[in-house]
Amino acid sequence: MASTIVLITGANSGIGFATTNVLVKASNAFHVIIASRSVEKAQAAQSEIEATGIKGTLSTIQLDVTDQESIEAAAAKVKEEFGRLDVLMNNAGVGGIGHDMQTGFKLCLETNVVGPAMISEAFRTLLFESKNPYSIYVSSGERTLLRNAAQVFTRPGYEKVRGSGAYQVSKAALNMLVVLEAGEYGPKGLKVFALSPGFVVSNLRGKSEEARTGWGKAGNPEVSGQIVLDIVQGRRDADVGSLIHKDGVYPW
Repeated sequence: MASTIVLITGANSGIGFATTNVLVKASNAFHVIIASRSVEKAQAAQSEIEATGIKGTLSTIQLDVTDQESIEAAAAKVKEEFGRLDVLMNNAGVGGIGHDMQTGFKLCLETNVVGPAMISEAFRTLLFESKNPYSIYVSSGERTLLRNAAQVFTRPGYEKVRGSGAYQVSKAALNMLVVLEAGEYGPKGLKVFALSPGFVVSNLRGKSEEARTGWGKAGNPEVSGQIVLDIVQGRRDADVGSLIHKDGVYPW
């Protein structure tokens, strides 16, 4: 069995897919579990990555971050097959684009905040079976209270928050979830990180080529995967409990 067992939610596309690709190409020490609402999409992602040549190993699991039964079943399966989990990466998320305010807020908060909270709760006992457990949340440095407040008060006509602001609010709430987990479980040995991937190619904005690529402005999501690799190989341990990006740490 691989020395490092990693589970990534929403790993069939975007940042999750890119991170999976980076990890299993980096070392034969990694086994990455591709978690997705759709087993078919997870299996397709596995086949695509394996076809390019890998050092580590892959498997798939059905996991809907908004479904408690799905979460519990996935945790039970990981326990049965591996007995532990070394890295949990809460990556799955939605942007809430194209919905009315109420629907957008419910969708973003349920998927981006409640889901990660339930998943972390379900898998935490498995993380504590690891000798070196990591809990990583994909957040957003652009959605912190301090950075947004500073821009509101220093840039006249600041209009960065578009639509209802549901996504921004959900990521601010997720940051608080990270702080709380780090405060409670950090002293017990769990290394907790919030990760700001930056503006990268993703389905978060929609599935059209224009939306995925941020109208040609989005960066390579494998940069985010490299940050995760640095985390799990211990190169960012000095930043435990922080909101990190590729070049440093953002204030909360």
